[in-house]
Amino acid sequence: MSATDRKNTRGRVLVAKVGLDGHDRGAKVLTRMLGDQGFEVFYLGVRSTPRQIALKAFEEAVDAIAISLLSGAHVEVAHAIRAELQAAGIDHVAVSMGGLIPLGDAEALHAAGVSRCFHPGRGDDSPTAVAGIFDELVAQSRAGAESKS
Repeated sequence: MSATDRKNTRGRVLVAKVGLDGHDRGAKVLTRMLGDQGFEVFYLGVRSTPRQIALKAFEEAVDAIAISLLSGAHVEVAHAIRAELQAAGIDHVAVSMGGLIPLGDAEALHAAGVSRCFHPGRGDDSPTAVAGIFDELVAQSRAGAESKS
């Protein structure tokens, strides 16, 4: 997909679950919600590896990645995903994480390259709020891609 074609879409988002976490209801809800809001969404499914996520992100030329995680390994996973994105040459792609992520871990996740964290019960889960957040992530990613060119 050309840069011009990407600018003409609201955004391309990859949604995935990492590791052995098979609880995918939240990821499926997010996938549907973003699709209903006009994003092009690719759902990679459960038990994905950071490498699979980076390869799919590269193949589909996504603007943002949404990781749903309940395992408690979110900081380690964030570092692994960032490393794989860098290896694939797409380290400009914005990454968000949601699930059971304590507020106290937000700083460590941001340091690991996560642009946005979703925490339980924070009130940022309405379709309009989520779409607005992903609009920001898409803009961030596209600006990063342009600065690399």
